Amino acid sequence: MDTVILDSVDRALVHALRIDGRVPFRAVAEVLRVSENTVARRYRRLRSAGLLRVVGVTNGVRLGRTSWTLRLRCTPDAAGAIASALAARPDTSYVYLLSGGTEVSCNVQIPTAAERDALLLDKLPRTSRVTAVSAHLLLRATALPVTWSGPNSLTEEQVRMLRPATLPANAEAITLDDQDRAVLEILAQDGRTSYSELAAATGTAESTVKRRLDALRRAGVLTFTIDIAPATLDFSTEARLWMSVRPSELADVARRMADHPEVSFAAMTTGPSNLVAAVNCRDAEDLCRYLTERLASLDAIQSIETAPVIRTLKRAAACVLAPR
Repeated sequence: MDTVILDSVDRALVHALRIDGRVPFRAVAEVLRVSENTVARRYRRLRSAGLLRVVGVTNGVRLGRTSWTLRLRCTPDAAGAIASALAARPDTSYVYLLSGGTEVSCNVQIPTAAERDALLLDKLPRTSRVTAVSAHLLLRATALPVTWSGPNSLTEEQVRMLRPATLPANAEAITLDDQDRAVLEILAQDGRTSYSELAAATGTAESTVKRRLDALRRAGVLTFTIDIAPATLDFSTEARLWMSVRPSELADVARRMADHPEVSFAAMTTGPSNLVAAVNCRDAEDLCRYLTERLASLDAIQSIETAPVIRTLKRAAACVLAPR
């Protein structure tokens, strides 16, 4: 990975892509008052340096999958290999090595009860170097990486100009065909792949591809986010938090945490730790302030475990959806 220092134009571009991963560079250029060529050149530089990419993310829950967050405690000599094996799975995202290299955390989307049981009751427990497995069903997310406000740099007026038109929601069930899966797999690698390129890759008309993508987005199956390390944006300290919150105030605490600029993910879960969150801070002192001041003010939190991220093996990813 090349060493690249982001300036104000780069940071504004990153913010613009978080608002809409497929925003035309022409629109970004108009808002930033620079040339379209400048915007395109900055994006290519960040992309080729391995610092930034736009990802088309598939929401498997809208297709009948369940979403879980896993914690695995491992022997020190095995944690890295186990984390790498989980990162290689097509159904995982946000795979982290935590807590001095003895704990692994990841999110996974599981299509069937049988596959859930095979992973949680068979494959992982049979790995002798996994000493404990904790699986939490994600019930409701109140903060997602795409809504993380910490690195925002655009004004409210600029955000308004870049925000895409809202597509009418469609809550009906949707079934993927082979062409849909092919398109989703391409967008998982490059969310800015053009309609013409998608049409050529799938042997369909460009208008058909666009219409189908709009349908997938309206159904909540497809969203676009950016894959960028928080450290690139000067947030060098990341941590995962597991909290036990009084059930009567769980929803309120989850909503309030979603407004914290440090929080890039928060979700209510099953288990004794019924709220999980990911936080991004400038440094260790910033994390300390967050835990002892902002988070400490939420009296309904009865206990909290904090695990710093030691290594990230996988961030945003679109889980590959095989035919069922």
